[in-house]
Amino acid sequence: MAELGNPRSTIEIIQKHGFLFQKKFGQNFLIDPHVLEKIIRAAGITGEDFVLEIGPGIGTMTQYLAEAAGHVCAVEIDRNLIPILHETLAGYENVSVLNEDILKVDVAALVRERNGGRPIKVVANLPYYITTPIIMGLFESHVPLKSVTVMVQKEVADRMKSGPGSKDYGALSLAVQYYAEAYLAANVPPNCFMPRPKVGSAVIRLTCHKEPPVKVKDERLMFRLIRASFNQRRKTLANSLGNSPELSFTKEEIGAALEEMGLSPTVRGEALTLEQFAELADRLAAAVTEA
Repeated sequence: MAELGNPRSTIEIIQKHGFLFQKKFGQNFLIDPHVLEKIIRAAGITGEDFVLEIGPGIGTMTQYLAEAAGHVCAVEIDRNLIPILHETLAGYENVSVLNEDILKVDVAALVRERNGGRPIKVVANLPYYITTPIIMGLFESHVPLKSVTVMVQKEVADRMKSGPGSKDYGALSLAVQYYAEAYLAANVPPNCFMPRPKVGSAVIRLTCHKEPPVKVKDERLMFRLIRASFNQRRKTLANSLGNSPELSFTKEEIGAALEEMGLSPTVRGEALTLEQFAELADRLAAAVTEA
């Protein structure tokens, strides 16, 4: 069985199976053992862990995970990779492969069935075009998680770690703050992948909070407010929320809530902290109840 994680082994297995990279799946395979080791270290994988790997590709990182974890469940959307995975992972009895789209998998049900509902670790080299939906999907569906350690586009890693007022601050920054603590484990240049992406990447670990850092009565409402406020960044918060099809508050209700919070009627969403969004959600919910 070939030790993957270097360019020669990757090329050999790709050529042997006549595999063609598919742009629609955003496929960039890791070919640097040092980076692979950094990911395993950052994720803190132990023999006690059940690991969900998203997008295993040809199984390069899966081999590293299988050496360290109790069990690895690898979810791969591209059916052309399944025969390759059966070959590259043949020596590991603690790996199962699912040929599914992760966005359509009920991960919470999978964790109940495969790990008795106990918290899992997620590790992935994520396709850049669906990084945010995957991470948000894991958080919002309340999958029992210890941590999520992912390779993402450098720009996305910056967004996850940014605070109010910066150009990178947005809905993803707030979601990460609410659900987890972000730690940048490594920056990864394009030459560590095949084919080379046009942008730099980063490994980021999100360690999930046991309790969110802010209290809010209606979490879903808070995130609807957050999404609406960043959908039209250049507009004032009052206009962004008033124009959102997801929300049904009047401009008067929004204006009154902002005034009660001591905020200017012309404030923009990017100026608000997570605590302020939670307070705004509670005030708007209360205004509707009173009405």
